[in-house]
Amino acid sequence: MTPDLTSLTVHGALALLESKACTAVDLVDALVAAIAARDPELGAYVSLDADGARREAEAADKARAAGTGGRLCGIPVAVKDVLNVRGQPCTCASRILQGYVAPYDATAIARLRAAGAVMLGRTNMDEFAMGGSTENSALKRTRNPRHPDYVPGGSSGGSAAAVAGGVALCALGTDTGGSIRQPAAFCGCVGLKPSYGRVSRYGLTAFASSLDQVGPMTRTVRDAALLQEVLGGVDPMDSTSVAAPVPAYTERLTTDLRGMTLGVPREYVVDGLDAGVERAVRAAIERCRELGARVIEVSLPHTRYAIATYYVIATAEASANLARFDGVRYGQRCADAADPLDLYERTRAAGFGPEVKRRIILGTYVLSSGYYDAYYLSAQKVRTLIRRDFEQAFAQCDALVTPCTPTPAYRFGEKTDDPLQMYLGDIFTVTANLAGICGLSVPCGVAGGLPVGLQILGPAFKEEQILRVGHAYELARGEGWLG
Repeated sequence: MTPDLTSLTVHGALALLESKACTAVDLVDALVAAIAARDPELGAYVSLDADGARREAEAADKARAAGTGGRLCGIPVAVKDVLNVRGQPCTCASRILQGYVAPYDATAIARLRAAGAVMLGRTNMDEFAMGGSTENSALKRTRNPRHPDYVPGGSSGGSAAAVAGGVALCALGTDTGGSIRQPAAFCGCVGLKPSYGRVSRYGLTAFASSLDQVGPMTRTVRDAALLQEVLGGVDPMDSTSVAAPVPAYTERLTTDLRGMTLGVPREYVVDGLDAGVERAVRAAIERCRELGARVIEVSLPHTRYAIATYYVIATAEASANLARFDGVRYGQRCADAADPLDLYERTRAAGFGPEVKRRIILGTYVLSSGYYDAYYLSAQKVRTLIRRDFEQAFAQCDALVTPCTPTPAYRFGEKTDDPLQMYLGDIFTVTANLAGICGLSVPCGVAGGLPVGLQILGPAFKEEQILRVGHAYELARGEGWLG
């Protein structure tokens, strides 16, 4: 019986490639056909490089036959439309960058290429990664593959929908305040946010430079571990990348959690936590206990300040980073400008969407004279307190287990009129970015027929610990978790 190539895990595809049961060209052709059939409804991709992917797949097949292929030789990868891939558009789902074609590869892309991966296409996102539902894309609507009336999460909603919806074996996302983990939870796939500095940000269009991280979105924890081995490591092109050894994550995965202590933060049981989400997460924590883990309660007392702190720091950095999009060097430019100031104002007014404008204005305000100390400097001090909370918690345990999101996915339009409600949905994820630690979302059940994600948080540069927890839980959970 011929396997459905679009439903494979990365490891499953590698096994078929190694046994010559299929070729990289077969994988690309199957995914391109699936995209043609399913993506008009799903809306995961903003562009597809079918011809380029087929050429790369042919080269991968030749390399494998010659014994020179890398660890991901022939594996097609979907890429969030915020990372530069040489010769492909990089619009960040914004009108202001329509027509821009990347002249170089981001380091994350270069490392995937060096491992033999094939660049399949670009996935939809919230404009400039600002949002939690992918409704802020200026290009198209992406639907949740589990229910078409619901959002896929964001900002990496296209990547999550592609993986969960059968039109990508794996994908890259970026996580500034939960943008890998939250859509993974909403769509029912695995999402890994590496520690800050673990993966190079070179070639990533910056949102908030002290918070952004590139990471994998996959169907299994084992696949995420493999991609993270390829992506991780110091990069001279990114001064914030850290020269810490990258462990062989896949070799450290185990089937039990004996000897591990898991912490459950009491502050993560909040008003507004969906009852179905709470039940699924508590059941997952109990399963971890059955696997041999010791489970204790811990405290992260400054969690209540996390949303305010995050949205001060993130918007301040966004206002500075997005100043470069002015219509002068690349992207869209308004016509018949009277002078440079008129060019800047009209180009940015027409090119940026409402949410991006909202965040630029807020960020500019908190950085302005007379408000810098009251807002930005205060937020940085609270950020330090949040980081210390995690340090104290990790002195007692190896990892934390929490809900990834307070609710499952919601209907389109449900939160667009009240941005604050959407911001509050990030309460369980933004803390990891503020502290620079690593986080993983693993499907753990359903609430109201929609996926729920178990979030596993670990100390900085201890991805092997959260991957171990996620893998053991995933194996114990088994198939059929969606009901």
